[in-house]
Formats: sequence, C-alpha cells, structure tokens
Amino acid sequence: MRQDVRCWSTNCRPDAAGSSRWRAPHWCSTAAWAIRPSCSPRWPPGCPPISPPMPRCSDMRPDSRPQLLVDLSVLVQTDDKSGIQRVVRNILAALQDAPPPGCVVEPVYDAGGYYAYAGSFGAGAQAAAAPLADDQAPLPQPVVLRPGDIFLGLDLAPNHVPGNRALYADMRRHGVLLYFVVYDLLPITQAQMFSPGAAPWFARWLRTVAETADGLVCISRAVADDLIDWIEHNDVSRPTPLPIGWFHLGADVPAGADAAGGALDNALLDHVRARPSLLMVGTLEPRKMHAQALDACEQLWRRGIDVNLVIVGKAGWMTERLADRLRAHPELGKRLFWLHRASDATLLQLYTHASALLAASMAEGFGLPLIEAAHHGLPVIARDLPVFREVAGAHAWYFEAGNGTQLADALVQWLDLHAAGRAPGSAEMPWLDWRSSAAALLRVLLEGAWYRVAPTLLAAR
Repeated sequence: MRQDVRCWSTNCRPDAAGSSRWRAPHWCSTAAWAIRPSCSPRWPPGCPPISPPMPRCSDMRPDSRPQLLVDLSVLVQTDDKSGIQRVVRNILAALQDAPPPGCVVEPVYDAGGYYAYAGSFGAGAQAAAAPLADDQAPLPQPVVLRPGDIFLGLDLAPNHVPGNRALYADMRRHGVLLYFVVYDLLPITQAQMFSPGAAPWFARWLRTVAETADGLVCISRAVADDLIDWIEHNDVSRPTPLPIGWFHLGADVPAGADAAGGALDNALLDHVRARPSLLMVGTLEPRKMHAQALDACEQLWRRGIDVNLVIVGKAGWMTERLADRLRAHPELGKRLFWLHRASDATLLQLYTHASALLAASMAEGFGLPLIEAAHHGLPVIARDLPVFREVAGAHAWYFEAGNGTQLADALVQWLDLHAAGRAPGSAEMPWLDWRSSAAALLRVLLEGAWYRVAPTLLAAR
C-alpha cells in the first residue's frame, strides 16, 4: 500500500525571514508502515489515539527513529527570560540529554503554515533568539513526519497555535500524536490581573489545544483541576475523551561552584546579613502582590520592626505605578531593594542569606521560587493557595491576607516563630531537578500516567 505524504510545507508562502523567497510544497511516497513500539504512548482505557497511522517518509528522513518534536515557536524568536521560557529551555535540555529510548528529540518552530526544524538551536544556545529574521539565514527545513512521531507544544504560543488547527488535524490524520503543556489558566481565571483582551486571546489558544490535542499535560495537579473545570463548563467539541495529566517542574538555581564566576552585589549582601530579609523572586505583575508586600513592610517599619524587602524581577504589565513607587521610595537602597536582574552569583547568595522567601502571589500555576528556595534550605512564607500546598506541603508557613495590614500581622507572627527557632523549614521539601521533571513528563506521555480523562462532550464540528 502506498500513499502520498505531505511534509508540512506550503505553496506560495514567503519564508520565515519575510523575504521574496518562496517555497514549493514537498511530497514523498513510501510503503513503510511499521511504528517503533519503544516510543509509542499508552492511552487510558476507552481513550484511543485520534489519528490513524500514516506512511513513513523514509526517502526524505533516513533516521528511522520516531521523533519527539518539541515546539519552541516563541523561544526561537526572542528569549525574555520569563518563567515559562526557563522551563522550556530546561526541559528541552533534559530531553536532549536523556531522550526517550528509541526516539530522537528535535526542537521545531512554526515557520508560517508549517513546522520547521530549529536546527542547532537548543537549550544550550547562548543567543537570545535564533536568527529567523535574518535575510541571510538558510531556508527553514520543513519537518518530515512518520506515524508514531510526537508533537509536544512545550512553548506557550497563543499567537501561533489557533491558526494551525487545519495543520494539526492533518498531522493527526497521518499518525502524529499531539500534546500540549498547560502552564496555568490565569488569564481566564484572574482576568482582572492581566491586560484587557488577554482573556479572549488566551481562551482561543486553550480551546484550540483542548479540541485538537491527543492529551494535555499541566505543570501541577491544581492546574489540571482548573483545566478540567474549564472544559466541563465550556463548549469544548471533541470526537474522543481528552486525557489530562500533570507533572512538577524542576529547580535550576546554580550551586556555588556554578555561580562563582558571576558578579556579586556585596553592598546588598551586607544589608541582607544585617537584619531579617524577605526575598521575592519573579516579574512584577499585579497577581504577584508586590504592592501588598510593600504595604506590609511599610507598616512593619512604622512599628519599629527592622526588616528588609528584597525584590528580584523586572517590571511586567500593569505595574507602572508600582515601579514608580519603588523607584521613589525613601527606603530604596536602605531596607528596600529592587533588582531588575540579578547575576547567578547574587541570586545564589540571596537564597543563601535571606531569612525567607515571600511567595505572596494571589494565583500561580506552580511556583518555581518555592522549590528554588528549598534547594538552598531557605524558609518559605507562602499565601495559602492550593498549588503552594501541593508543592510545599508542610514545609512552608502559610498566610491569608486581604490587605497590607493583615500581611504585616502575618509577617510579625512568622518573625516571632523564626526568632524562636520554630518556623517551618524547607530543607525536607521534595523537589525535582530538571532531568527528573522531564522524566515525569515522559511518564505521562509515553507510559499512560494520566491524571483524569475529560469526558466526550459534543461531536467535533
């Protein structure tokens, strides 16, 4: 039996560099049908793969191993060092270091109507972006697919995914399995914390992956529960049930020897060692509640309680007033410190010498700073969120606070416990390195370690 197999290029489209070069479609034919079982996923009972097998494209891809295609569509354009992009780089590195048996890991990106290999771009690349906008860059190399290949939407790409529905359907029909990572549902569940328009923009992405994927993998059980709730209350159309899984992220704060070459901010570290210091790590965003933390510390200072507030993170969206307030604050450089960026060496020293990590967010998908703090034995003060309980368990001190006064009162309680040596420690908090995190992801994808299956709703339109 023979069929023609499209290799994901399109006719009459400019290449990714936006130049006048055009690509013709690539086709090939083959009669090979076997799928290597070592990289074949398992599905929950009653939840078979959506797609039938397609012929292999042996004459265009001599390597016979199934591919794990890891989508980096945003990261190859720009790397703003966000939390998600840290995850993408680290998971990709772990997958490349320890690929699934019998599989080859290939980073790919959306080249405009088709996926292309990202070539040498990988987790270890030092450049902030692949040279996709360079007119001298080589033409994108379209991905060549076989049955049993797996597409993993690791990058969060809401500007790319919704426009690729037809492409995903074509890939599924030809035996490629589609999985996407869901980091959180915050633009929908916490819409007031994001820019106007973020909720419908994100919802289009979420609906696309929920209706087209063979499975979705979340970064925590709490996010998986949110996702299941969203699916059950929205008009999601699928021909089959949808497996939903979760895994936990890893920690990547460098150890002492790895950070030794970075520049230290010794003046800051002198302040941190001089008095109790609360460390906040993460981009300034409304949901991170930096403003409430600053309100609380101002109250502590007025009460004569001598503490530092150290914020590490660049300004994000909807934080202009907070940024102005920080820059003009009379305690800036004395007991208030804002580092837009910190070297690895300085961040390591902050995790080592601060008194506690303050995780004040109103909502999170995971909370990487908690396990980064645990990696260095730094106590954790966390808002009482389900996801923080999931990640930290009994190894954090939890608070509830609706305003700065309530948070100040909570911090006084923790400071008293800390002074008495009775504050919870984080040293026993379970955490993963990135290789273990990637292995947990693969257990879901390849071994069928799914959490729940969303029921079939409406027939696919």
